[in-house]
Amino acid sequence: MRIFDTNVQELKYKVLMEVAYQTWLGNDSFAVFNEIANEIVKKDQPPMRCCIYKDRAVVAERIRLALGGNKKDKNVIQVIDIACDECPEAGHTVTDLCRGCIAHRCADACKLGAITFDEEQIAHIDKSKCVECGKCAKVCPYSAIADFKRPCERACKLDAISMAEGGEAQIDEEKCVACGACVYQCPFGATVDVSSIVDVINTIIRSENNTKYKVYAMVAPAIASQFTYAKLEQVITAIQELGFYSVEEAALGADMVAYNEAQELMERGFLTSSCCPAFVKYIKTKFPELKEHISHNLSPMAQLGKFIKEHDENAKIVFIGPCTAKKAEIKQEHVRDYIDYVMTFEELQAVIDSRDIIVEDLPETALDEASYYGRIFARTGGVTDAVAEAVKELGREDFAFDPIVCEGIDKCKPALMRAKKGVLSSNFIEGMICSGGCIGGAGCLTHGEANKKEVDEYGKSASHEAIKTAIDDYSKEFTKINQMD
Repeated sequence: MRIFDTNVQELKYKVLMEVAYQTWLGNDSFAVFNEIANEIVKKDQPPMRCCIYKDRAVVAERIRLALGGNKKDKNVIQVIDIACDECPEAGHTVTDLCRGCIAHRCADACKLGAITFDEEQIAHIDKSKCVECGKCAKVCPYSAIADFKRPCERACKLDAISMAEGGEAQIDEEKCVACGACVYQCPFGATVDVSSIVDVINTIIRSENNTKYKVYAMVAPAIASQFTYAKLEQVITAIQELGFYSVEEAALGADMVAYNEAQELMERGFLTSSCCPAFVKYIKTKFPELKEHISHNLSPMAQLGKFIKEHDENAKIVFIGPCTAKKAEIKQEHVRDYIDYVMTFEELQAVIDSRDIIVEDLPETALDEASYYGRIFARTGGVTDAVAEAVKELGREDFAFDPIVCEGIDKCKPALMRAKKGVLSSNFIEGMICSGGCIGGAGCLTHGEANKKEVDEYGKSASHEAIKTAIDDYSKEFTKINQMD
């Protein structure tokens, strides 16, 4: 069964798996990692690009990113320059539909003289003069002038990606929210999220079977929509087989956040959610006037990490989820003490396979810490449903909870614009940068239509019906286990 959506993801997976395999063996020399490129791009296979040598050079760059990327570049999304030279220049372009008519309306509409004609009267656009106003495209009777955008630029709704002088993509770190949309959409895999799998593996190894310190895996609830070739309980067992001390539900952190956020909302009167780090940065950079209204709560990941480290100060915590923005979040001052590393589901698959673990043959390990409401944080509307439940559990049915739910920049922007102008009637904005919520994250193995259904079923399987009960039971059990240790 095919695991990934695209061949680009599969190539990324192969590199990550080989790097992980060599790391488990303790091989970290450049010579060994250089051999990986030769192993992945073999002589008897047709090249993906112009030649086998360029393919290997690109793979070598992928290995560098798997090893932590360019340390001088603070952004977690980085560009492989040599892979990013296949896209034509973005902007208005004359297509083959141009019939060489004699009306020349396109030239008449252009006041800058950017349009000229060859001997066959085919139009050409001088990019040194063109300002991309689009007037020529509007008047062309054949719709022969198209406004072309590179896939990465089209995927980025924040204009964080532009073309550098050499023609390759470049990312503006100030504008980028690390959502990873460009990573998933680039057909050449030129934009890649930096990986920490080498650090994760070494952390597990150095724990000496969790005797020096305990290494916790914290899984996002979106995991229920992934790894469709096996049961979720078998995936949990596979994670344990990697050497983690235990597997914790980030959904329990979502329960904590929902309960606290409900209290905060009733105290402050208007809030925007804090669970999506990309959404939070979007507000801070594009709507600074609303910054004071961002919930003061940590994200579910950070909230649960804080709880664990308060009870086990030597703990190492690895968050596993669908989100590349989490890799940026753990660098923030108010989060970095609580989470050590982040792995995506793509990376988890590679690390599992690097140990030759056959997931579908493993026994099942139950994971039942969170409530239904904490688990549905993974999809759009889940945060709102959880906060509404928390308001009810707090005995405040009299409180007029009036939320607005938005997913993706295109839908979040209008809501934030109304809030900025003071004309938004709602008192709570649930914002998710990825379409569908976390289940649409760039680090997912697949982005299927059934993902929401899978998460809802995962939520319904929770034995805890109330948010507060899930929090209390987990607190008691976690404290009890650590006192025994």
